[in-house]
Amino acid sequence: MRKGIKNIIFDMGRVIIDFVPEIFMDRSGIDKEEDRELILKKIYHSPLWIQMDMGELDEDEMIGIVEKELPDHLSVHAGKLIKGWCDPLMMIEGMNELVFDLKAKGYGLYLLSNASRMQKDYWPNVVCSICFDGVMVSAFEKLAKPDPRFYQRLLDRYDLKAEECLFVDDRKNNIEAAKSLGIDVYHFDGDAGRLRSYIERIDESFIEK
Repeated sequence: MRKGIKNIIFDMGRVIIDFVPEIFMDRSGIDKEEDRELILKKIYHSPLWIQMDMGELDEDEMIGIVEKELPDHLSVHAGKLIKGWCDPLMMIEGMNELVFDLKAKGYGLYLLSNASRMQKDYWPNVVCSICFDGVMVSAFEKLAKPDPRFYQRLLDRYDLKAEECLFVDDRKNNIEAAKSLGIDVYHFDGDAGRLRSYIERIDESFIEK
């Protein structure tokens, strides 16, 4: 029988807020396929982005590097693509409501995110951020998913038991890492309604609230 789940740990990007480079490029009017492929290579799929997530670079430093690597007609967009992607933030439909409902039901809610130091600036703009009991961001911890030490640090910092947690993430490797620590997992597919149904389906085996 499933042990009682007291806490739900959420990923942020593509779970709470959406992160779609194609939309960010659309906003900047970058429509040529070869330009879009170059932006993906030099920005969103670049090792530099991972360095930001690890706290080794900030956005301004990355902009300075990327501006020199892109042709002039694309370098002018570097700032907006790297630092302005979160203005406006795009919410995953239904997640604000679900998080508030889970909070009202009494679950502990935590965020475990691979993100840059800028996360602390835009996270308060997420309506449901006020519901979270703890937040752990890779840039400040110098650890990132799927490193099991990152998950363990969250458990230790907030005195959580792995078997009492459900972890929600959109990436399979992140899910597998959490599972290896004994954390229950849900592989998120962008459908908040489906996640809600899953939680409701197993709710009877959750701890009494």
